[in-house]
Amino acid sequence: MSGGRSIAIAQYEAAQGRRARLIILMRILVGIAFFALWEYSSGRFIDKLFISSPSGVFARLGKWILDGTLWNHLSITLYATLWGFAIGSVVGFSLGLLFGRFKALAEVLDPYITALYSIPKIALAPLFIIWFGIGIESKIAVSASIVFFVVFLNTYAGVRDVNPLYIHAIRIMGGSQWHVLRSVIMPSATSWVITGLKVSVPYALVGTVIGEFMSANRGIGFIISQATGLFDTTSVFSGLIILAIVGAIFNEGLGRLEAWLLRWR
Repeated sequence: MSGGRSIAIAQYEAAQGRRARLIILMRILVGIAFFALWEYSSGRFIDKLFISSPSGVFARLGKWILDGTLWNHLSITLYATLWGFAIGSVVGFSLGLLFGRFKALAEVLDPYITALYSIPKIALAPLFIIWFGIGIESKIAVSASIVFFVVFLNTYAGVRDVNPLYIHAIRIMGGSQWHVLRSVIMPSATSWVITGLKVSVPYALVGTVIGEFMSANRGIGFIISQATGLFDTTSVFSGLIILAIVGAIFNEGLGRLEAWLLRWR
């Protein structure tokens, strides 16, 4: 009986492995087809001034890598993004947990949180520049302000979504507030928090790039802004591809973190 079960499990794992390899292959083929169509269309159907070409973009990226331009600007963008992401996540998670546990506090402050959330974050960028200057601090502030609301709202929703029966069960067994938090609320809200973190990754990049658009002399956003003023479409697309790759890497890392944190399921 156990031998048959082992064979079934092995067959299932082999099928899953084949499916995973097929998905990877299809992703690669879709990417190749996209870049091939882009290369073929560039200069034939659409003026290169508007869409450049993959060969030109990758040549520009290679040049930036060799002369150090890429790391010089990318390091600044990553530094601001990571700090903005960290600060916004910690503050958003802490306040989301606090508001979720104390309903009266959430009800009192709800209209103010909603009003702040409704403000377009790009409108806050000039204010942050006045407060923190044109240095990297203003970019961190813009990034953190965007991440904060995403993580806060997801954490708050996750805490409020916890089944009260589990909380009552822990308390009946003599559990303290710490036991309730550790054994019920945190595990239940983890998927909500991770979802908020995954969603906020591109927003953290957006906040940093917005700040670099408005006032910077380094960073990927500065490269894109400067290239736009010069009608250098190749550099614009190069910067966009860098941002897309960075965002994908961050999301992949958070996906692995989610699988590890939720392994108990």
